Amino acid sequence: MSPPDAATPDKLAEYQTKRDFSSTPEPPGVVVENTTGTLRFVVQRHRATRLHYDLRLEVDGVLVSWAVPKGPSLDPARKNLAVKVEDHPYVYGWFEGNIGSGYGKGDVVLWDDGWWEPDPEYPASADPAAAIAAGELKFVLHGHKLRGRYVIVRTSRGGGGRSGRSRDDDQWLLIHKKDADAVAGWDPEDHLRSVLSNRTNPDIVAGTPGRWPAPTKAELRALDTMGEKGQWTVAGETTRLTNLDKVFMPGRGTAEPGRGTAAPGRGTAAPITKRDIVRYYAQIAPWMTPYLAGRPVNLNRFPDGIIGAKKGFWHKAVPTHAPPWIRRWPNPRAGTDETREYLMVDGAPALVWAANFAGIEIHPWTSTAANPDQPSYALIDIDPGPSTTWDETLTIARLFRVAMQQLDLVARPKVTGQRGIQIWIPVRSGYTFQQTSGFVEALSRTVGRVVPELVSWQWHKNERRGLARLDYTQNAVNKTLVAPYSLRPAPGAPVSVPLEWDELDDPKLTPDRWTIRDVLPRLAKIGDPFVAITGVEQDLPAL
Repeated sequence: MSPPDAATPDKLAEYQTKRDFSSTPEPPGVVVENTTGTLRFVVQRHRATRLHYDLRLEVDGVLVSWAVPKGPSLDPARKNLAVKVEDHPYVYGWFEGNIGSGYGKGDVVLWDDGWWEPDPEYPASADPAAAIAAGELKFVLHGHKLRGRYVIVRTSRGGGGRSGRSRDDDQWLLIHKKDADAVAGWDPEDHLRSVLSNRTNPDIVAGTPGRWPAPTKAELRALDTMGEKGQWTVAGETTRLTNLDKVFMPGRGTAEPGRGTAAPGRGTAAPITKRDIVRYYAQIAPWMTPYLAGRPVNLNRFPDGIIGAKKGFWHKAVPTHAPPWIRRWPNPRAGTDETREYLMVDGAPALVWAANFAGIEIHPWTSTAANPDQPSYALIDIDPGPSTTWDETLTIARLFRVAMQQLDLVARPKVTGQRGIQIWIPVRSGYTFQQTSGFVEALSRTVGRVVPELVSWQWHKNERRGLARLDYTQNAVNKTLVAPYSLRPAPGAPVSVPLEWDELDDPKLTPDRWTIRDVLPRLAKIGDPFVAITGVEQDLPAL
């Protein structure tokens, strides 16, 4: 996708004028040019004044939309009323959330998505815009739930709010054809979960994370007994796995070739193989994917592991050999030299694929694909300097804990798995990165004044005298922080783990305390501390 030409007519004027973007979580939009050749479709389940489903087809840079009260189906016997509504922006295709007030008030989940094409058997549909204007479009859907041949035909023409006539008069019928994909009696209300986050509409309202299923015991046995390579099916998707017995990281307490002595022994000294990494990411999926769903992802890849002097590299684009079920986000604003198609992780299969692709570290955007310019969090990154001790890092983190209490802000800390601590503060919709960055800078400078001997504000590392930096610059579009429960490339495979605030007082706490071996038992025992910040919408106080 690329920005529209300046001469492109504004097809989204009606969409824009109906919404107050200072209060709605919906994205403001622009018309975009399709450069991929693939047309996207989405269906959103929207509990507004009345429950309905919104069918949206990408046509000429926007999502042409119909409200379908009883929802689309695979049953040819159902002739579903569809009311034409205003065109929506392309990025709306990744939106789900709670519209708290105003036009469209209610909760929305991304019920289905995929790609569509004009029905090749009907030349009149080859130009979708002309076919829709003429009142009949025949098309084929390739989605997670919806598939096969459809027709949507106008039965009465309304003014759409532009000529004094009600848009409710602009009525169509949506019908599934009798083809190989047809299923008699198929009801959309039997399939309620989001294909993006695995949430339901009540989950959206409650701020409850969607939990993708973990692999079954049979699936894990299949992985454990597989040879060096093979096909592994997990959660219904098959991934080709390779080099499963290759050592990617040494264990703790062992000598690492080319790097001297590894970290002191904590836990097992057994080396970490690629099979271990694949298995871990499959099992951590229910806990990790809530912080990845709906967000573009960057991978830090180590195709040869971290043994010796080999280093990783950042990988953003989805490779051409990725399986078709991998979710992609075509960045609508990508320039000529920028990544156009990012990976999005929506469950165990995608994490397994990323692990096999040697994506040891996973870094999601701090904004969503639906609204890239609006941060989900205000982020505090305590970055220790070479001279900073762990006790000094904890002192700084505890000062931020006091600040959160005094400001009455919901937030939680996270050890990075390396040396530092991050603090995530969820915010309501409507903030800009400039605002969250300004808030975090002001707060950090206040904290820094309490312990000036521990903190440097110099930009360049060689000017910081080995002191810690309180990095507010992570609050920016396309900046990423390591995901909760991501592995880090170090001996023993340490993990970035969310904490409860009182764990900052635990004398056993270290930034890399938990590894690939013991994170899952911790989750089984105490749960996920970041659940407390999931779905929280809060204002940032003036400082």
